[in-house]
Amino acid sequence: MKDQIKDFIHYLVVERGLSNNTVVAYERDLCSYARFLSDEQNLSSFNDVTRLSIIQFLKVLKDQGKSSKTIARHIASIRSFHQFLLREKTVEQDPSVHIESPQIERTLPKVLSLEEVEKLLDTPLLTSSFGYRDKAMLELLYATGIRVSEMINLNLEDVHLSMGFIRCFGKGNKERIVPIGRAAQDSMTEYIEKARSKMVRGKTATEALFLNHHGKRITRQGFWKNLKKIALDAGITKPLTPHTLRHSFATHLLENGADLRAVQEMLGHADISTTQIYTHVTKTRLKDVYKQFHPRA
Repeated sequence: MKDQIKDFIHYLVVERGLSNNTVVAYERDLCSYARFLSDEQNLSSFNDVTRLSIIQFLKVLKDQGKSSKTIARHIASIRSFHQFLLREKTVEQDPSVHIESPQIERTLPKVLSLEEVEKLLDTPLLTSSFGYRDKAMLELLYATGIRVSEMINLNLEDVHLSMGFIRCFGKGNKERIVPIGRAAQDSMTEYIEKARSKMVRGKTATEALFLNHHGKRITRQGFWKNLKKIALDAGITKPLTPHTLRHSFATHLLENGADLRAVQEMLGHADISTTQIYTHVTKTRLKDVYKQFHPRA
């Protein structure tokens, strides 16, 4: 069973070109699925899996308190895997074909106000190379709405400051061009000219744009650790995630009249329904403003 999962993972990487994070999620889901089939169902082949086997596995996830979103992700992993096995003629049937995904409650993303964004962006002190770097990263995230994983994977050759855009690779390794504003251009220019060369000096040369104190590409965990400290220094008490600036970017654009399709393209969403969640955020914020300021609210 392990060999078939390995074959599927190889297919996801080589043929579908999925991101490392997505592949890791697939592998984790399928390994827990295979363990259940082996330990609880005494199955040694995916050809022996039935619809009931999958339903019982999903019940275990539910009993463990897993969210509907997590269960839906497991179903998607299992369904893709069994379809792969059927195409490869490893199994004779697909037991996942009539398994329904649970209804997922869509929670509105948390966003920062314009004032909070300004506080956050102004907090890094330009007294060290790391201050220049942190300022440039925050300005870039808010200016473009790119994912943190996309930002940390940027190379110097992906940044075209004189022309005002960056090139990044999103989910499925899809390339997109995103414009950047003057404030982000200035911060990134300062970082590259005044700080990055010092961070690389005496260390192994790297093409990565944003570096850590070892002179290597900064990690997602490293950025997240810095972001929490910066938010604390800025006095922001709202729950903050690496995605918060991306959510704020989209919400503020739509609040100021941006076209939904244009925002979808900049965010790199394959489906516009994913982008539409931000229209609900703007409506909620409008209601809050109305209740706060209208004399007869």
